[in-house]
Amino acid sequence: MTRRIDDFLSASHRTTRLASLSLGKGRQLAVWQNSHDEIEYNATSGHVFSLYLNGGSGTRRVDHGLKSGVPGTLCVFPEGHSSEWQITETFQFVHLYVANDVLRGAYAHTHDQDARCLDIDERTFAEPGALERPLRAMAQAALRGDTLAADVGFSDMVAGLGDKPVLLRGGLSARVARKVNDWIDSHLSDDIRLGDLAQLAGLSEHHFHRMFSETYGMTPHNWVTKLRVARAKELLAREPMTQVALACGFSSQSHFIRRFKEHMGLTPGQYRLKIAS
Repeated sequence: MTRRIDDFLSASHRTTRLASLSLGKGRQLAVWQNSHDEIEYNATSGHVFSLYLNGGSGTRRVDHGLKSGVPGTLCVFPEGHSSEWQITETFQFVHLYVANDVLRGAYAHTHDQDARCLDIDERTFAEPGALERPLRAMAQAALRGDTLAADVGFSDMVAGLGDKPVLLRGGLSARVARKVNDWIDSHLSDDIRLGDLAQLAGLSEHHFHRMFSETYGMTPHNWVTKLRVARAKELLAREPMTQVALACGFSSQSHFIRRFKEHMGLTPGQYRLKIAS
């Protein structure tokens, strides 16, 4: 059974969780403090972005040479990561845990790019570049319990992610992917069926499902739900909740509330109060 890095840290009696915040489906924040410890991660699930907030010069990855971290250091642990760490001084750090499909889907949506182009290579004690500000903002949001601010930070972080050259095999062509996605975007209020999307692409339902998932990093159903929640976030600032649910293709208000909270960590009502304050 695979375990998250969070599970390995939680098992240590020298590690203190200073804050924890769920951002909804497949996204979790935690701010940690650790001191004089030895930690080992094995074949972890999900991706982790780690930024050292305070301290870190006494932290060394023992399976990765003699280099130690410093405040502001970035580590990226892709899914399946394994490593061993030795900590000789107290330091604080933030971890963003993201499920693979959620991260790749967010990247594809934000960058209008094939999800397989995402650069999610392992990094140890790297310069954070464009990721530092959003990760620090997410750490502060976790400490305040501010889900909305953390969600904004997550969007900013995804916008700062880079790509890498990839020889793409399979998946949808750029033309077909754009055609299908544009059709989804203009039919969010309708009952969107897999057969409709497959027909647009000129593929069987089974083949389309597989090709779409490769291109966008998540299934067609999850992608449509993601776009519906994103549209709902825009409309909640100015439209009644029942109207938002209908405009975004949710079968009922209760269905809308359930799916919105699942993806955002907040109910639509809580989200509306946050953006109004």
